[in-house]
Amino acid sequence: MVRLGYDLLMIQAADHEHHGAGTATIRDLVLGMADGLTVPFALAAGVTGAIAASKIVLTAGLAEIVAGAISMGLGGYLAARSEAAHYAKEYAREVRETQEIPNEEKAEVAQILYRYGVREPVLGRVVNEIASDREQWVDFMMRNELGLEKPDDRAAPRSAALVGGGYVLGGIFPLAPYALFANAHEALWWSIVFTSVALLAFGYVRARVLATPVVLGALSTLAIGAIAAGAAYGLARLVSPGAG
Repeated sequence: MVRLGYDLLMIQAADHEHHGAGTATIRDLVLGMADGLTVPFALAAGVTGAIAASKIVLTAGLAEIVAGAISMGLGGYLAARSEAAHYAKEYAREVRETQEIPNEEKAEVAQILYRYGVREPVLGRVVNEIASDREQWVDFMMRNELGLEKPDDRAAPRSAALVGGGYVLGGIFPLAPYALFANAHEALWWSIVFTSVALLAFGYVRARVLATPVVLGALSTLAIGAIAAGAAYGLARLVSPGAG
């Protein structure tokens, strides 16, 4: 029975870690696809406002997708590396504190366990059990005091691939019509249809994942894309009023 409180917390932490990995995957995909749907769409609409040839719009859009995917993927990679560096820094600090101020650290363990309903005489025995193994002790503090999970060593390249891949996937929808229609203005209408459907579906899925109102989530995502594309198209027409 001595390890009961600790084992319960470790089960809860493991469950949190499992969901945390899934959340990170969804976050990276959402981040990549959100920009992949809106930025190329706005660019294509803006270029269409000044140029009537779909080939030029498609070329500009593909160049933007490549650059955007690399930039977004690199951003995801650096963010994951920063998270790993932060974890390592906090881990080293916790190791140092368990060595230099062990009584204070044990008191913090007791406070955490108390919040989970562990009481004396079991409380003191569980605290001593946790503190008997420094690695176990530090791991407990990282999870339950700081709320930090050890990052996966593959998190950075995976994040880069998910964010960059999501960007490319999102960018296919607004640009596909420009590969099918020679006239950019005709392609634009189909791009609006393709991207609107994709934005609605994307907003719906994101809202379901985040447990927010699905209708509001779908419409708000569509509105963001429409505003971005409308602003880009209007600016291009303003700068080149005689185009098309």
